[in-house]
Amino acid sequence: MPSKETSDFIIGRHPAVAALRNPAQTINKVFLQTGINRNDQTIQTIVRLAKGRQLVLANAPKAKLDLMADHQNHQGVVVACAAFQYASIDDLFANADQHEEPPFLVMLDNVADPHNLGSILRTADAAGVHGVIIPKRRSVGLTATVAKTAAGAMERVPVARVTNLVNTVRELKDRGMWVFGTEMHGTDYRRWDAHGPVTLVIGSEGKGIAPLLKQNMDELLTIPMIGEIQSLNASVAAGLLMYQGFNSRHPLQ
Repeated sequence: MPSKETSDFIIGRHPAVAALRNPAQTINKVFLQTGINRNDQTIQTIVRLAKGRQLVLANAPKAKLDLMADHQNHQGVVVACAAFQYASIDDLFANADQHEEPPFLVMLDNVADPHNLGSILRTADAAGVHGVIIPKRRSVGLTATVAKTAAGAMERVPVARVTNLVNTVRELKDRGMWVFGTEMHGTDYRRWDAHGPVTLVIGSEGKGIAPLLKQNMDELLTIPMIGEIQSLNASVAAGLLMYQGFNSRHPLQ
C-alpha cells in the first residue's frame, strides 16, 4: 500500500491539472489568485476538474499564495493536498505489467536537490520508466518543488521510498532484475543494452553512488567526456542514460 507523508502544496498550473486528474491524489482545496484570468484555457481546465471532484475553489491574494508556495512561481494556482503518496516496490512492478513491458526502474542515491528529482521524474515519464526508487535518508523526498519541476510527471511515475538501497538492490536481483550503476570508469553507456528487466542507479554529481551500493551493481556505465569538467548534473546524466535505455528498448525500424 502507498505510504503518506506530511501534507503539502502543489503549485503551478500544469502540476495542478495533473494532480486533479489523478484519482489517487487526495486534494483538500484549490486556491486561485484573486483577479486571475478565468478565460485562460488551463485555468478553465483547473476549474472544471475541481468542480467535477466537488472541491472548494477559493480566491486568495497573491501574497497568501506566495507564502503557501514558499515564494516560488505558483502561476496563480496552489492546490492543497492531503499528502504526497509513495508507492511500494510491488507497485512499480505492477506498473510495468500494466504496460506489458519488462520493468525499467531508476534508483537514486544521494540526490538531494528537489529540482534534480523533479527533472529526473519528468524525463522518466518521457522515456517510459516504470518507477523511481529513492532512500528515506540522504535524499530529497516528494515536495512541492519536486512537483512543480516535474510538471505533472510526479502523478504518472510512481516513486517508492525505501529504508536501505543495498537491500532493495538485492531484492530486485532476486526478482530477476539486472542492476546498472554509474561510474567514472566503466562501460561506455552507448553500449548499454537495456532489454529485459533493468534498474539504473544514479548517484549525485559530487559523491556518486555509495561504495557498498556500487559493489552490488551488475555493471558500471560511464558517460565519456572530452571537456575539462568531468562531471554532469545528476538530472542531465540520468536523462542521457534513460534515453539510451529507451533507444535500446525501442530501436528505430
